[in-house]
Amino acid sequence: MRIRPVGTHALLLDCAEPEPGGTPPGSGSDVAARVEAWRAELWRRRDRGDLAALEIVPAATTVLLDGVPDPVATAAVVAGWTPEHLTTTAAAGSVDVPVTYDGEDLPAVADHWGVDVAAVVDRMAGTAFRVAFCGFAPGFAYLTGLPADLSVPRLPSPRPRVPAGSVALAGPYAGIYPTASPGGWLLVGRTALTLFDVHADPPARLVPGTRVRLVPARQP
Repeated sequence: MRIRPVGTHALLLDCAEPEPGGTPPGSGSDVAARVEAWRAELWRRRDRGDLAALEIVPAATTVLLDGVPDPVATAAVVAGWTPEHLTTTAAAGSVDVPVTYDGEDLPAVADHWGVDVAAVVDRMAGTAFRVAFCGFAPGFAYLTGLPADLSVPRLPSPRPRVPAGSVALAGPYAGIYPTASPGGWLLVGRTALTLFDVHADPPARLVPGTRVRLVPARQP
């Protein structure tokens, strides 16, 4: 990992880069695990008063510390920390999302995985997902947990409008559209759960570190 200054009051922890003279970075899943471990460690340190930062923002391969009063001193301190192993880090809670698995791209996903539709549903429902980071739209969480060999391509052209609550796959990630928007992910289902509410605290239901299960919704 390397720590880089960003502007005058921020630091970027790059988990995809090795230490100088170290081994090359590992697989995407290794990098995601390091990002999550550092995200959890930094949240713990801030809660304990060991870290002064207004925002801790994980991404696919980095963690941003924004609002740092003294970036040089903070970088030196952070460089001496070792995050706990991912399995022992405190999660940001857990959420069961009821999903009706009837997405129009479900057959395409099954074909890509070389299984039938029922097996896709079983795999999705049985996967322990975790929110790696948020982006694209307010409340949109990128969920990790599927094996790398189950990555799926995006659509050649995005749909002009994907309904709110759509559960979808793209690359190694699963995601749920919190609001209606354009999108090129493969749609496998839908949920009625509200995932973003500006009047809630926090507004986003799924925040980094949250464990997520995409459980089949009970049919009436």
